[in-house]
Amino acid sequence: MNATSRVRSRLGLVGGMMMAGAIVASAVLTGCSAQSAAGETAAASADAGTPSEELRLGYFANVTHAPALVGLQEGLFEEALGDTTLSTQVFNAGPAAIEALTAGAIDATYIGPNPSINTFIQSAGESARIVAGAATGGAALVVRDDIDSPEDLEGTTLATPQLGNTQDVALRSWLADEGFTTDTSGGGDVHITPTENAQTLTLFQQGQLDGAWLPEPWVSRLIVDAGAKVLVDEADLWEDGNFPTTVLLVNATFLAEHPQTVEALLEGHLASLAWLDEHADEAATVINAALEAETGKPLADEVITRSLEHVTFSADPHAETFATLVENGLEAGTQKAGSIEGLFDLRLLNGLLEDAGEEPVSAGDLGEE
Repeated sequence: MNATSRVRSRLGLVGGMMMAGAIVASAVLTGCSAQSAAGETAAASADAGTPSEELRLGYFANVTHAPALVGLQEGLFEEALGDTTLSTQVFNAGPAAIEALTAGAIDATYIGPNPSINTFIQSAGESARIVAGAATGGAALVVRDDIDSPEDLEGTTLATPQLGNTQDVALRSWLADEGFTTDTSGGGDVHITPTENAQTLTLFQQGQLDGAWLPEPWVSRLIVDAGAKVLVDEADLWEDGNFPTTVLLVNATFLAEHPQTVEALLEGHLASLAWLDEHADEAATVINAALEAETGKPLADEVITRSLEHVTFSADPHAETFATLVENGLEAGTQKAGSIEGLFDLRLLNGLLEDAGEEPVSAGDLGEE
C-alpha cells in the first residue's frame, strides 16, 4: 500500500464523503454553577442564540492539525461561516492556546485532549466544551540512536512541546510506569524540559537533548532530519491504537451565545475531513503549503509522507479514552483532580451527521450528544 492509499484507508466518518472525519492559567469564568453552565452551553439545535460577527480560531502548525490547515488553505471555513469574519492564531502547544481561550482572546481552538481536560477541571466545568474530534495518532518518543530500551533513559534529558500539554503528560505517565521519577521543574531520574518544537529539533541536532515525545510532523522531522529513532509509538499504548491527538474545543460562553456560528465552524470542519478523504493524493501538498505559510519553510517530501502515515483524521473525539487521560494527568502531576462530566457537547456535530445520514459519535457519558 502506497502512502496515498494509506492516508485514504485511515480516513473516514461520513460515508463516501468523509472519514470519521499544564498546568494552565487558572482563570475561572464567573457566572452560574458548573451544573447550570453545562446545561446552558449549546442548544440541541442552532436555533437559539445569534450568529457572531467574528470567529477567532486557534490551531497549531502540526500535521495532527491538518483539518484546520486544510480548512483554512482551501477556504472551507470561510465558506461555511458566510458573513462571519474568521481570524486565526497559531500556537506551539495546548496550554498557551488554553490561556488565550480562557482570557477571551480566541473563541475556539484545535488542541490536544489534556489541556482541554485541565481547563475544564480548573474552571469547575465552566470554561469550554469539546465539540468534535479532529485527529488520532501521530505522537511518539524519539531518541538518540544509541538508546535501545527504557533502561537507557536514566539520567537523560527529554523534551516535550510544553508543560502539561498532551505529549508532556504522555511522556511523564509512561516514564512513571517504567519506574522513573520526574517532576515539573526538570528533576528526577529523567529530566523533562518543555521546549518549542522547532528548538527541540535544533537542540537534538546539537546533542543537547537525548530525545523528545512529540506530535507529527516533529516526530518525522527528528527521524529524517536528525537521525533519531522511535523508542515508543504512542499508538502501541492504546487499545486498537486509537488515542486522540487533536480535538476541537470551544469557549463555553461563546457556544452558549452563538451556537449557529459554532455549527458553521463544524460544517467547515466536516468539509475539511471530507476533503482529506476525497483528495488524499493532494493532502500532502496542501498541508505542506499551509505549513509553509505559517513557518516559512515546507516539509521535505519524506517528512510529510511519513507523518501522514501515522495520523488518522476523524470527527470522533474518542471520549472513551478520556478517563485514562485524566488518570495520566494526575500521575504526571500536571493537573488537579476533578470531574470531567459535561466536557463534551456533541449535539451540533451529531445534528450535522444525522442530516448527512451518518451515525452519531459518542460523548462516553461525559456530556451531551
